[in-house]
Amino acid sequence: MADKLQLYGFNNLTKALSFNIYDVCYAKTAREQKDYIAYIDSQYNSERLTGILTDLTDMIGAKVLNIAKQDYNPQGASVAILIAEGSMIPAGGTQLAHLDKSHVTVHTYPEYHPETSLATFRVDIDVATCGEITPLSTLDYLIGSFDSDIITMDYRVRGFTRDVDGKKLFMDHKVTSIQDYINPDILRRYDAVDMNVYDANLYHTKMMLKEVDLQNYLFKTDVYELPPKVRLDIMSNLRREMIEIFSGRNVY
Repeated sequence: MADKLQLYGFNNLTKALSFNIYDVCYAKTAREQKDYIAYIDSQYNSERLTGILTDLTDMIGAKVLNIAKQDYNPQGASVAILIAEGSMIPAGGTQLAHLDKSHVTVHTYPEYHPETSLATFRVDIDVATCGEITPLSTLDYLIGSFDSDIITMDYRVRGFTRDVDGKKLFMDHKVTSIQDYINPDILRRYDAVDMNVYDANLYHTKMMLKEVDLQNYLFKTDVYELPPKVRLDIMSNLRREMIEIFSGRNVY
């Protein structure tokens, strides 16, 4: 607490985290596609997403002011939470948090490739806070809440606040890389790349899962029930999908 900056009035810096995950699955037959939709409905319904965002809100020391949520047919959901200013100790830390009319939102986007039978489900979470605490502190929780094959994260600090002498402060915490806020055990499972613009307080990190276990991408089908060539084709298509999403362009 002795290292806290002494500010003049409220901390007017806005810290915005955009957190995106891609969950890739293989669903070819009608049964597999039905099982895939059931999986999405269980993992990414508005009730579960609301619980995740509510826990996140507690972690950044905010108070829920309003919740709007909606499920979609055939799959997907959206949740928006308006959070009001509060003064409390965030979970797992000792820093006092002050937030004012900030928000947390989640939206989901399904996509299906008819030729490869790959279903790629995207989840976008945006957290905007005003005050001292950074939403980067929630990354371990967010990554652990989803089946994250690809992760992209953007972090931006906007505006300025002042110290008691009137000097402008455009950043009130040290950030070298978003990766510094992720548990090393999690990072070891991914290939990670940074693209940062330090003069603009703009940080970007993208991550791709290193090890792919085909069984984790199938629905009620044992991997050894599939012929070797089929297994190889599915693995090849999975890797292509993940590499192109990670690269942000058509590679193959």
